[in-house]
Amino acid sequence: MPKYAMVVDQRRCVACMACVVACKKENEVPPGQFRTRVVELVEGEFPRLRMELRSELCNHCDNPPCVYNCPTGASYKAADGMVLLKKHRCVGCKACVASCPYDARYINEEKGFADKCTFCSQRIAEGKQPACVATCIGKSRIFGDLDDPASAVSAALRDNHHEVLLASAGTKPRVFYIKKFGTPE
Repeated sequence: MPKYAMVVDQRRCVACMACVVACKKENEVPPGQFRTRVVELVEGEFPRLRMELRSELCNHCDNPPCVYNCPTGASYKAADGMVLLKKHRCVGCKACVASCPYDARYINEEKGFADKCTFCSQRIAEGKQPACVATCIGKSRIFGDLDDPASAVSAALRDNHHEVLLASAGTKPRVFYIKKFGTPE
């Protein structure tokens, strides 16, 4: 069984938003809601400013508080490590939304259930890459199996200094960042 993860190489992101558009189209995300987003971070003081672009999405944590806090079992961790949702079991209580330290979940008001990035599990089942990875013109998103030492994800992590967001939260995220500068927290 693969152990899926994503690496976001922030040195390559050009903020074209193709990942956001591809995700919205592929997953029929309602207007005003997002499964992924690109955040602009500015550090320093004028005139010595630095800008960094960071793609954020569900971190598919190994220790997912959204799963532990879901009262209906709608949120669950699949055998491949992806954190997914059984929409028919979701009652829209927002416990998962409140417990996610990454602000990666939302309630789909049109349908009444929680929603989030699934790494495009429907595409993975067809042998394809997630929509955001397939469309990234800067090739900043890398997806694959952490347990396969020959995978692009494993190579990116092996060959580059990388960090996770909010490591102190103890969620053990599976989205890793190769940074331009600074720290992710």
